[in-house]
Amino acid sequence: MSLPVATVRQRRETPAEPSRDRSPPSRIPRRTPTIPNPRPCSGTLKRGCLAILWPRLLWRPPLPPARTMKGLFKSKPRTPSDVVRQARDLLVYVDLNWSSRDAKRQEKARKDATQVVANLQRQQVHSRLIASEYLEANKDLLDLLISGYEDMDIALHYGAMLRECIRHQSIARYVLESDHMKKFFDFIQLPNFDIASDAYATFKELMTRHKSTVAEYLSKNYEWFFTEFNSRLLSSPNYITRRQAVKLLGDMLLDRSNSAVMVRYVSSKDNLIILMNLLRESSKNIQIEAFHVFKLFVANQNKPLEIISILTTNKKKLLRLLEDFKLDKEDEQFEGDKAQVIREIEALN
Repeated sequence: MSLPVATVRQRRETPAEPSRDRSPPSRIPRRTPTIPNPRPCSGTLKRGCLAILWPRLLWRPPLPPARTMKGLFKSKPRTPSDVVRQARDLLVYVDLNWSSRDAKRQEKARKDATQVVANLQRQQVHSRLIASEYLEANKDLLDLLISGYEDMDIALHYGAMLRECIRHQSIARYVLESDHMKKFFDFIQLPNFDIASDAYATFKELMTRHKSTVAEYLSKNYEWFFTEFNSRLLSSPNYITRRQAVKLLGDMLLDRSNSAVMVRYVSSKDNLIILMNLLRESSKNIQIEAFHVFKLFVANQNKPLEIISILTTNKKKLLRLLEDFKLDKEDEQFEGDKAQVIREIEALN
């Protein structure tokens, strides 16, 4: 038996009853990555928290958590354990996320890491420089920083860190007395200009910052140091290297702390010959810096006979060179020094 037509039409026109539940569909919550918390450090800086992870800090790090970074730069005094904890969290984060391939993020992270290390060198906790104490107990980290000049990707970052570390006199003394000093004569002449310039900046900082330490070091290591300095730097075929070296030589010898070293240097005929050759350079900049060292040989009131002999033999050439030697801008101090040198040479018989 068939249904009535009205019933069929009614069923077709009856709309579906709307749902009374108007709540929005549920969302799957996003999982926030968490940083595992390794074994906590004690109040003192421990090797396991910092030293082991330090090499990876500059290899492939992404950006560190902003909250942790912010904590490191607060002016509020912190306990040693706070500093260690915040530095540890940064390093753990970097270590767990080292696989990032974003070059820009890597570079930004390296700069941030360099800045963190630089700021830690200045942090005082109860009038103590905790970074200095830590480096003194873990000098292998300094070996790591110095070896960074051998890697083009991290050389500039390691160099900046190293210069901040040698702000501490005890750390600078360690570097000076280590075998690494000989490597700087190679680093300064690397074909990469930026890395070579950075190595020179570190070398200059080592040789000029802590005057008493440098004077003691030069007195003990005079022979090998100046043998390397003269043959590798002053006689280098590279113009930039020669210019930087003769400028640094003048800065070292004219420092009062190095007066004994200066007298010894200007008593050597081999050193005099090197400086006289630098006076003949076509570069005005090298000539000027060489003159500031050459005048020390002439002004020495206790010249050895071999020094007097060389100056006397080359008297006419030296006087002619000095008379034609002029600066682009007038300099009363330079003109006074030059006049005194000319008088001293003219008086030689």
